[in-house]
Amino acid sequence: MHLIYNVEDKPKFSANLVFAIQQLLSIIAATLLVPTLVNSISGTQMMNQAAALFGAGVGTLVYIAFTRRKSPVFLGSSFAFITPLAGACAFGYFGIILGAVFAGLVYVVIAVLIHFVGTKWVDKLLPKVVIGPTVALIGLSLCGSAINNLNNTAVGEYNHASILCGLIAFLAVVIASVKGKRIGKLIPFIIGVAVGYLAASVCTIIGSATGNEALKLIDYSPLVDNFKNFQLSSLFSLPSFTFVNALKEGTSALSGSSVAQLAVLFAPVALVVFAEHIADHKNLSSVIGRDLIKDPGLERTLLGDGVGSIVGTVFGGCPNTTYGECIGCIAITGDASVHTILLTSVLCMLLSFFSPFVAFVNTIPVCVIGGICIALYGFIAVSGLKMLQDVDLGENRNLFVVSAILVTGIGGLTLNFGAIVFTSIATALIIGIVTNLILGGGKTETASAKK
Repeated sequence: MHLIYNVEDKPKFSANLVFAIQQLLSIIAATLLVPTLVNSISGTQMMNQAAALFGAGVGTLVYIAFTRRKSPVFLGSSFAFITPLAGACAFGYFGIILGAVFAGLVYVVIAVLIHFVGTKWVDKLLPKVVIGPTVALIGLSLCGSAINNLNNTAVGEYNHASILCGLIAFLAVVIASVKGKRIGKLIPFIIGVAVGYLAASVCTIIGSATGNEALKLIDYSPLVDNFKNFQLSSLFSLPSFTFVNALKEGTSALSGSSVAQLAVLFAPVALVVFAEHIADHKNLSSVIGRDLIKDPGLERTLLGDGVGSIVGTVFGGCPNTTYGECIGCIAITGDASVHTILLTSVLCMLLSFFSPFVAFVNTIPVCVIGGICIALYGFIAVSGLKMLQDVDLGENRNLFVVSAILVTGIGGLTLNFGAIVFTSIATALIIGIVTNLILGGGKTETASAKK
C-alpha cells in the first residue's frame, strides 16, 4: 500500500499530535478494558485503568528503544493474560509483577536463541500460506467483539439505536478515509468517534426527554462524578502504580509454591502470545513494505515486547502485547511514522494523570467503539488475505493448510493441558504449521512460481 508517512518520517508536531490522538483512540478501549475484566474476575480492585494506560505507554517506549525506532507498533494490555492476572491477584501485587517477569523471560530466552541460530526457521515454519490466514484469523476472531459492542449486548436486549449510531460511526470512518481530503484520510477514526458520539448524544437527549431508556446510549456519570466536587487539584491524580502498592503490601502472600504456580500461570501463555507476536509483525511488515523479522530483527522485537511487558506491568499491572488495532490504523491511514507511536506513548503516560480524560473515555458508547472496530478488525483480516495473493490455492497442498487454519480458528478449537491453555488462534497456527510441514514445508508452491 502507499504510505503517506514512512517509518522514519517525522510529521509536523501539530499534525503528529492529531495522528497520535487517533492512535490513542484506536487502542484505548481495549487497554482500559483488561484491568476492568481482571478486577471483575478476581473480585478485587487491584487493577487500575489509569495505571494500565501509563504502563502501556512506558512499555511501548521500551519496545521502540529495543527495535531502534524501526517498528511502529503500540503495546497495550494483553487479553491473553486476563486469566493468569486474575489468578495472580491472590498472591498480591508482587505476585502480579513476578508473573509478568516469568512471561517476559520467555521472550528473552527465545530472543537469545534466535540471536545464535538466526531466523531462517521462521520463514520455513511460517510461509505466506501459514501466516496469511493466521493474520486474517486474528481479525476475524475479533469480529464477535465488534458486533457485540455494536449491538450493545451489555444492556441485555437488542437495541436499534445502538446499531444505528455504531454504523454511523463506521460510515464516517469510511467516508473520511475514502472521500475525504488529505487531512480527512489521515484522521478517519477521530472523525468516526466524533460523529458517532454526537449521534449517540442526540439519542441520549431524546431518550432523557421522552423517558425512552433504549435511546439513552451515553452514561455521563463518570464525567459528572469527576466534576461534582470540582477543585483544580482534582484534575490531576497519581495513578495507582503496581510497584508502589507492592512496596506497601510486601511479599507476605508469596511462598515457594506460589512462585511455581505463577510460573505455570504465565510462562505457557507467553509461548502462545509469541505466535501472535510473529503474526502481528509479519502483518505490519506487509503494511509498511519492510521485513521486520530481518530488520530490526525478531530478536529485537521479542526483547522489546518482553522487557516492555515487564516494565509496563511494574507500573500498570498488565502485561502488554503488540496491538492489531494499531496496525489496522496504520493500514487505513497510511501513517506509519514511529514518531506518531512515540507521541502516542507519551500521551498515554501524561493523560493517565488527567482524571477527566479517563472519565471521558468511559463515556464513549460501546456501540461507537463497535462501529470503529468494524473497520479496524476488517483491515486486519483483509491484510492477512492479501498475503495469500501470490499463493496458489488451486494447489491442494496450499488449500488444506489454509483450510485447517481458518476452520479450526474460526471454529474456536483450543488445546487445554491443565493450567496451560492454547487459544484458538495459537491452536490454528500450530495445526497450520504441522499440516504445512507434513505436506511439503518450505516447498509450498505460489501462483507466481507456476507461471
